[in-house]
Amino acid sequence: MQIIEDYYTGLNSFPLIPLTLGGDHTITLPILRALTKKHGPVGLIHVDAHTDTNDEMFGEKIAHGTTFRRAVEEGLLDLKRVVQIGQRAQGYAAGDFQWGVDRGFRLVQAEQCWHKSLTPLMAEVRQQMGAGPVYLSFDIDSLDPIWAPGTGTPEVGGLTSIQALEIVRGCRGLNLIGCDLVEVSPPYDVSGNTSQLAANLLYEMLCVLPGVKYP
Repeated sequence: MQIIEDYYTGLNSFPLIPLTLGGDHTITLPILRALTKKHGPVGLIHVDAHTDTNDEMFGEKIAHGTTFRRAVEEGLLDLKRVVQIGQRAQGYAAGDFQWGVDRGFRLVQAEQCWHKSLTPLMAEVRQQMGAGPVYLSFDIDSLDPIWAPGTGTPEVGGLTSIQALEIVRGCRGLNLIGCDLVEVSPPYDVSGNTSQLAANLLYEMLCVLPGVKYP
């Protein structure tokens, strides 16, 4: 964790926007710790099957299911500008969904995304994020396993590949200061479809970064 934080802190000295491929979702915490040293508390677009706001996971305070609770506790997030999309698993405690909502998060559960385009939702998200710094964290398990089976914690009833593209493309125009795509697990990706989708989503993220000219 400290190695990651130190590395990204060093990147703050350069005119660049980090685009990171994980790895489990734990990596987002040290990245946020580093980026907020430069930008202050940031808005967050978190796409995931899980809220990752557990207090503990298997007795550990730092784990892929606790990332955003720690981020809140450490003051890394602008709580008026946090949106979570695609959640459909209660995780390890009954109140996981409500914990973030009680602190100001907007929670868009997977069921609210079924059978519809997410382009209108992303217009609302852009308005909520405004001109402030925004971090995009995209967990591949937000997608239904039919699209992305190669992950450690798959959950049925998830987003489609088209909706994933709508979310990322809907971030165009935001003041993105970093993005990550996490939880791709090649050993579980027998067909290679998950890795192919992840690579395409990373490319789409690159295309919506501030200053990138893309028609």
